[in-house]
Amino acid sequence: MPWSLRATLFWDLILGVLGISAFLIHLGADVWAVSQYVLSGHYLWAALVLTLLGLASVALQVFSWTWLRADPADLHSSQPSGRCLALLHLLQLGYFYRCVQGLQQGLLVWQQEAPSEFDLAYADFLSLDISMLRLFETFLEKTPQLTLVLAIVLQSGQTEYFQWVGICTSFAGISWALLDYHRALRTCLPSKPVLGLGSSVIYYLWNLLLLWPRVLAVALFSALFPRYVTLHFLGLWLVLLFWVWLQGTDFMPDPCSEWLYRATVATILYFAWFNVAEGRTRGRATIHLVFLLSDSILMVVTWVTQTAWLPSGILLQILLPVGGTSFLLGLALRLVYYRWLHPSYHWEPAEVDGTRSLRHLELYQLPQNRRMVHLAQKFFPKTWDDTALPWEREVNGVL
Repeated sequence: MPWSLRATLFWDLILGVLGISAFLIHLGADVWAVSQYVLSGHYLWAALVLTLLGLASVALQVFSWTWLRADPADLHSSQPSGRCLALLHLLQLGYFYRCVQGLQQGLLVWQQEAPSEFDLAYADFLSLDISMLRLFETFLEKTPQLTLVLAIVLQSGQTEYFQWVGICTSFAGISWALLDYHRALRTCLPSKPVLGLGSSVIYYLWNLLLLWPRVLAVALFSALFPRYVTLHFLGLWLVLLFWVWLQGTDFMPDPCSEWLYRATVATILYFAWFNVAEGRTRGRATIHLVFLLSDSILMVVTWVTQTAWLPSGILLQILLPVGGTSFLLGLALRLVYYRWLHPSYHWEPAEVDGTRSLRHLELYQLPQNRRMVHLAQKFFPKTWDDTALPWEREVNGVL
């Protein structure tokens, strides 16, 4: 096995272990938070945490089970029987099982002196599904949980140890999930080079800095108007769901599960940008950014006019400037990334990050995660023609 491929596989194993560890730590933080809320008599807060955790878990199991049923019958020959897999998903263990399976397959490939093309392709297949499920879990559970914890902190005026653990793991996990998803999409297309270390760091930071002000604005509104935040979310979510439907998504294997995917994408769009349609993304991304910025400003203005109730430990004079500075810095880093660090040039290697090119996959009929490839082809517009005019050379919304 080439040294570069072995190093890549080893790094993937480390990331896999870290991913499972982060998932378990965050789950433990949620259980810790629920127990503390119950002991302190805050039963509503405990119920909200459990509700968010349960809804996200059910959605993940449905996605995982739907994809397994849509995969070729002979692809997962090493997996347990269908009844056993169904039981695992019914017990809300399907996502965790996938993470363990992906780690086992990666370890199997890394231990082999000359791994087969099938084993390598199958490891990539599993990792792509895990990356997508991790992104869904992040915005269906981690991000709402983070917003809830911040709202509780703003209401109570104090922060407990278990809340600090939840806040830190959520912020780190959200940005990591976005970076991991972006890197996974690039491995689907041989014409897209893998992100370098510098590009990955900047991509991680600008997502973190842009997400923080949005979460803060929603948390501030939730702390002041806990009875109306649900109506606010549903109103925006319906608008975003309609927008996703207009773009004609076709990610899932059947119409019913496609609506679950659209509903999940609408939830992601409530907090961050997520592209699902083919073509130029600059216009859609700008519209979405302005939409979320306007909504966040309106929520903050509404909150500013009702500051008499604030606990003495919460300083509005600090929160708002920090949030505004974070947004501007994140926007600047995003522009820097797409202007100088975005690896969007035409580059077609024999392999990318351990993933065989699509030609080889088709030639040898190896496992290919077609749903992720299809999504990557929509996310990344075709590489420009060298004869095109400069203003026509747009790659992923960047000139």
